[in-house]
Amino acid sequence: MLVLSEAEVREVLPAADLVDIMEHALGAFSSGQVNQPARTAVAVGPERAYFGVMPASISTPAAVGAKLVTVFAGNAAQGLPTHQAVILLLDPETGAPAAVMDGRYITAARTAAVSAVAVRHLARGVSAVLAILGSGIQARSHVGSLCRIQHFREVRAWSPTSEHLARFVEDAASLTSTAVHRARTAEEAVRGADVIVLATSSATPVVRDTWVGAGTLIVSLGAYRPEMREMDPGLVARARVIVDSRMAALVEAGDIVQGIREGRFTAAHIAGEIGEVILGRVPGRSSPDDVVIFKSLGMAVEDVAAAHLAYRRAREKGLGQGITI
Repeated sequence: MLVLSEAEVREVLPAADLVDIMEHALGAFSSGQVNQPARTAVAVGPERAYFGVMPASISTPAAVGAKLVTVFAGNAAQGLPTHQAVILLLDPETGAPAAVMDGRYITAARTAAVSAVAVRHLARGVSAVLAILGSGIQARSHVGSLCRIQHFREVRAWSPTSEHLARFVEDAASLTSTAVHRARTAEEAVRGADVIVLATSSATPVVRDTWVGAGTLIVSLGAYRPEMREMDPGLVARARVIVDSRMAALVEAGDIVQGIREGRFTAAHIAGEIGEVILGRVPGRSSPDDVVIFKSLGMAVEDVAAAHLAYRRAREKGLGQGITI
């Protein structure tokens, strides 16, 4: 079995390489070429830390594996990452363990690549202003990924923690040549933006319906539990909603689960999966003025596809440590 560190995964899997890989994986998922159950989520301890298990089997290229991911908010006080992950790959012919690798970098990079796919298929043709709410690892990965595929004139950033925001804006200069400006409020960041990325850990709405203009694309990464909600429910109700997985969204996405429970809309409010848009089965927009929400919960197929590519490249380069178990 091959063991790959985060540094080795980064070396063989540049973030720029993942957009097309994710586009293929999302299309494969929506066309039935992936066997992927709903993720198993376990609450840990009195603070209800999160432990998720995410398995998937892909037909082409043949790959089988699972990601184990944790979110322990209390780690921040200890100077440790709040999000940690490891990915296990199995031989698709024998089931034997083939590789185990760091999954934290892959999680950030593949999530941003999926958002780039969403921008490619769901944003209006001319998108000049990108707003990013949040200042953590996902905000950083999204600046680089989205600015590579779309020529934004301006990036506006906001975070509830001013020192984190200042650091993010400073670091962004090494991630993109596009000017990144610090917004004083979430509303200032969002108003007039063409693409909005919600990359916060907030469990309550951070963006209001009245702030969002016609034609905007919102990429929502948070509210990955049914009790969480990061968007104004009125905004979700008026938007065209595209998800990564219908099944997962109806169980895990708080903005959708709670909206259905409150009678604001039904499950039919989900217009389609991003994979269906990629395949041409569902239109991304019915009008240039549509407000479109892409709800990204993250899927095992994304992790397994990325890890499979990292594994192949590492073998070719002779990277990693081989162990016998």
